[in-house]
Amino acid sequence: MSLYSALYAGVSGLGAQSSAMATVADNITNINTIGYKGVATEFRTLVTDGRMKSSYSAGGVAAAPQALISKQGLLQASSGQTDLAIDGAGFFVVRTGADPASEVAFTRAGAFKPDLQGFLRNTSGYYLQGWRLDATGNFVDTGNLNALEPVRLSELTGSAAATSRLQMRANLQSDAAVFAGAYTAGDMSAGTVTPQFQRSFDIYDAQGGAHRISLSFLKTAANQWVAEVAAVPAGDVTAPGGLLASGTVLFNPDGSLNVAGSSPALFGSLTPSWTNGAGSQPIDLQLGSDGGLDGLTQFGGQSALISSSVDGGLLGNIASIEVDDTGVVSAIFDDGTARKVFQLPVATFQNPDGLTRLTGNAFAVSSASGSVAINPPGALGAGMISSATLEASNVDLAQEFTNMIRFQRAYSASSKIITTVDDMLQELSSLKR
Repeated sequence: MSLYSALYAGVSGLGAQSSAMATVADNITNINTIGYKGVATEFRTLVTDGRMKSSYSAGGVAAAPQALISKQGLLQASSGQTDLAIDGAGFFVVRTGADPASEVAFTRAGAFKPDLQGFLRNTSGYYLQGWRLDATGNFVDTGNLNALEPVRLSELTGSAAATSRLQMRANLQSDAAVFAGAYTAGDMSAGTVTPQFQRSFDIYDAQGGAHRISLSFLKTAANQWVAEVAAVPAGDVTAPGGLLASGTVLFNPDGSLNVAGSSPALFGSLTPSWTNGAGSQPIDLQLGSDGGLDGLTQFGGQSALISSSVDGGLLGNIASIEVDDTGVVSAIFDDGTARKVFQLPVATFQNPDGLTRLTGNAFAVSSASGSVAINPPGALGAGMISSATLEASNVDLAQEFTNMIRFQRAYSASSKIITTVDDMLQELSSLKR
């Protein structure tokens, strides 16, 4: 009977509008939730018989909620250095616990703070994941989520880091006298020949022990110098005479460095073998670029050290944590030194709107979303990471209040269908009297 189908259609209208009102309630109550993704309600028809006949049977309506996960919210400045946002597509990779077997989830809620154990967790308790960097700042991206670790920097406090970089800018006097005697590699470190310019630097082994090395220079021809890198004292290393590297340094006529014509040993890396048994890292000698003025130069005036930088040493207390736009997490220690520790990945999906919503403003992979791809920020469509920034909810409050009025009116109209059909059925039943 068509009256009963109209009654059922009215009931379906009540259910659909109730479901739609629930999405409005969720959106409004989460208007201040960081990284919240709103839900829009659309409707689909229910048809009992698609053929048009003399008698029509109503089908009704059903709500079809649509997640707006791919819609980005407004990025807002924050005072926390570990408050993170993704500018573009993608999600942070998180886990429900610090255990590698914990459930993986994905979120845009980047309000991360160190907990009592030093793990970076957001307000929902999810643990931020990243690739751990080695001593040279590199990592291996296998695309496997199991290669990620919880981001934790407190474990660095009180540890040591071996020196991996020695950078020097210095000028060698262009009108210095050319050495007229015989020179053999190792003469300056042995003390048989006096260098025309020499500077010493403290470098560190893997146990945090300090060692001194000297860089010595001697002019042997126009635009040509010889250089030695040696340990002081020589007994600190197993190399004969403490000599770690030696060779020729050439300069161009304009005073810039000629790396191509210089000895490669002075512009590569050296790995000291310490006699105290401590480990070491390959030390990158950054003495300048070919044709550049960013390292060694040869101009008039006295030979002088312009600037230098050496990393490594004993690590003190962590003063702050910094994250750059490429997702590199660095620990800043109270002595001003910095160490790159983690690389944050950005997870992307073919259909992010198809992700399954989880409690805590997170998402899980579903058959509708497609498989996850993890890459560094900015790679293959992934967004960039912005520190001291949070992504606001993408809900439009004016639109939600408008929808509330629409759904309320539709709900009232559906209830009128039910009361009207009830009156008609009452009339029908009264025919018997």
